[in-house]
Amino acid sequence: MTQCHDFSCASPAQPAAHLASGPLPPPILDFFHDVVCGWCYVMSPRLRQVAGELGLRVRQRSFVLQASRAEMVARFGSMEQAKQTILGHWEACAQHDDTQRIDIEGMRRESFEYPSGLAGALACQAAQLLEGDEAHWNLFDAIQHAHMSAHRNIGDAEVLLDIATHTGFERNAFARCMESAEALNLVRQDLALAQHLGLRSIPSVIAPGLPTLQTLPLDLLRERLRSLVG
Repeated sequence: MTQCHDFSCASPAQPAAHLASGPLPPPILDFFHDVVCGWCYVMSPRLRQVAGELGLRVRQRSFVLQASRAEMVARFGSMEQAKQTILGHWEACAQHDDTQRIDIEGMRRESFEYPSGLAGALACQAAQLLEGDEAHWNLFDAIQHAHMSAHRNIGDAEVLLDIATHTGFERNAFARCMESAEALNLVRQDLALAQHLGLRSIPSVIAPGLPTLQTLPLDLLRERLRSLVG
């Protein structure tokens, strides 16, 4: 399998004998993703399923591959070439998608330029600020569905607000949060963490004691993550 690319343990202390040992907290994973990444669309439902089965906690992390139109042009040469090249990537993603949700021809027919992932990342971080990781993940999946299955323009703030409202957020409060310095700071903090970890591709799942996990079939992902729970 492949993934989108950015082109640019010690054992826990034993409780004292006289203290009752409570349940251990669930292992924590960090899921780095971009709303415009087809491989993230393939990976996210698999990770959801396995995390639910094994009782794992997943923290959501933004990793924007290109943050602006100018970065898109610098990477691909033109916006037209960006769309053509990325839809070629979609074809590979569609071959590995478990439920065949990716509408390549639908996006090909749309007249808007292929969006960068920054606006969607800001929306996801607004969900994080308002309601936490689960809300972040739910909105991320909803934005990806709008992008890759319904071929909507997720670079448009109004489209993102429509999606957020549909998932249960109050529109005006969400808009203020999406436009806030706090949301942008979270995007930047996640990018800095990714750089610190040496990540250059997404999806990337960071799990304690394991190599970085990228797009894996469901059974293999389950096998790799089962080691976290004994």
